[in-house]
Amino acid sequence: MEKKEKIDYTPRRRLGALPPHMLGKIFKDKYPMIIQMDSETSLIVFHGKGIRRTWHNEEWFFSVIDIVAVLTGSSIPRRYWSDLKIKLKDEGFELYEKIVQLKLPSADGKLYETDCTNTETLLRIIQSIPSPKAEPFKRWLAKVGYERVQEVENPELAQKRMRDLYKKKGYSDEWIERRVRGIAIRDELTGEWDKRAIKTEKEYAILTAEISKATFGLTPSEYKELKGLKRENLRDHMTDLELIFSILGEAATTEITKNKNVEGFDEGKKAAQEGGAVAGRARKDLEAKSGRRVVTSENYVEQAESVKRLEKKKSKQD
Repeated sequence: MEKKEKIDYTPRRRLGALPPHMLGKIFKDKYPMIIQMDSETSLIVFHGKGIRRTWHNEEWFFSVIDIVAVLTGSSIPRRYWSDLKIKLKDEGFELYEKIVQLKLPSADGKLYETDCTNTETLLRIIQSIPSPKAEPFKRWLAKVGYERVQEVENPELAQKRMRDLYKKKGYSDEWIERRVRGIAIRDELTGEWDKRAIKTEKEYAILTAEISKATFGLTPSEYKELKGLKRENLRDHMTDLELIFSILGEAATTEITKNKNVEGFDEGKKAAQEGGAVAGRARKDLEAKSGRRVVTSENYVEQAESVKRLEKKKSKQD
């Protein structure tokens, strides 16, 4: 008899160092015939049935009710979800900060507030649903968890995977190096926040907006609007200089946070403003001396970064 592969479904705290949109790409590549991601209609199609999603706080959030309905086949998915929340709480998994009510379109075409969650929490919830249909999701989760353990032991694996994905998307080696460095700086900053009683996604978003406002004069949402972005990751559409000043703002915030031994949200907010101001002054100084603005509406939605870099180089030569 063929021995079945034993899979570890133990919950993992993190799913690696990749941005959410790249996690979605891995999700799609693992099971192309079963799970399909539709970026145009904001749906994930599973076994021919749509699961609604929306872009929130720089990542995809999915309708929990839709997933419960598809995986369980229940005619009353809301009741099932209500009972499941109790079960998860009994298991020690606190959902309060992880479930967000976001407006999603209903069958009548109107928008209603719906329980939504991000990829990481979604995959934890799926582990508690005893459904054979959940296997593709669970297997992917187990695979990612295994890769995460390897990457903790050897961080170079995570960076290599990240570089490969950006390379396939048409980014130049120079840009990729800055992006990877920026992710490392960001991880260090959020690690400091976490140690200093700043833990919720909402707090992270507010402090990030403070750094961005002080650095560029724009919040992340305003910046995305300037660049004409919707669901896309803002930093994946930053130029070299924008990335550099973004890194400076977060690195300065990390340094101030550590040296002043910041504790709690209010002190963290002040440190974020001060760190962003360091980068903001440097940006203004460069703009004054170079005669060119750092902040730009340029994005890489229609044309790859490496192509635009080459065109600029040719233009200067001409």
